[in-house]
Amino acid sequence: MEADSAQLGRPIRGPSAFSGDLGRFFALTLHLAAMEFKLRFFGSALGYLWQLVRPLLLFGVLYLVFTEFVRLNEGVRYFPAVLLSGIVLFTFFADCTTGSVTAVLDRENLVRKIEFPRLVVPCAVVTTAFFNLAANLLAVLVFILATGVDPRVEWVLALPLIAALVGLALGVAMLLSALYPRYRDVKPIWEVVVQVIFYGSPILYAIEVVPDETFRQLIMLSPIASIIEAWRHWIIDPSAPTAAQAIGGAELLLIPAAIVVGVFALGLWVFARQAPRLAEEL
Repeated sequence: MEADSAQLGRPIRGPSAFSGDLGRFFALTLHLAAMEFKLRFFGSALGYLWQLVRPLLLFGVLYLVFTEFVRLNEGVRYFPAVLLSGIVLFTFFADCTTGSVTAVLDRENLVRKIEFPRLVVPCAVVTTAFFNLAANLLAVLVFILATGVDPRVEWVLALPLIAALVGLALGVAMLLSALYPRYRDVKPIWEVVVQVIFYGSPILYAIEVVPDETFRQLIMLSPIASIIEAWRHWIIDPSAPTAAQAIGGAELLLIPAAIVVGVFALGLWVFARQAPRLAEEL
């Protein structure tokens, strides 16, 4: 009967998602993220460089294929910088979300034995990925300058774009990490979804090469697509279409913005409800 009543919405006693002590919450998040960041490269001769090699290798392969064989670079200014930027931004989103799926399970001993704000777990995954993103963006900046792009005041607009990307990634991370302990199908499903998002975003191709206007608008409804296109216009090529132009009007950008806010709110709500019972479901 107790289990049935719990399923009907009866409150479950246990560690909550978030405590009232902000200082402790952020300290735990940074500590866990820093520890995971160090452990990831522990004993490696090249250390962090391995984290940079992955997007660079992917960039090299895709650049060769899509410039020499498929030739999607024709008519696209600064195509190498556009491609590398898109790969780095998407890699951050993919690392956050795929890493968060099993985040609670991977820390089973910690979750079972220690009482702490459970929200620290997905936040630490996103923070670790953000460390990588910050370092990778420095390399991207050097590459952008090397391709002949001139610095502009608009580069400060990269900050709200990164903030939106982090908010979206954190929302998805909270949602997936809360659902996986109960629904193990989440992992293979999300692996497919990530691939769909990658090929459905203007990373390998410029959005203006999509011939059908309706299909182009559907692509741009994705927050990832809007962020990447805005990055291309503001950071790399001001002559490229803006996100508003690509989606068909500035008012339509409210849809991907609402998706970011909605996903974050949904992820936080689901995680808060599941947090007290996470240890039981592992």
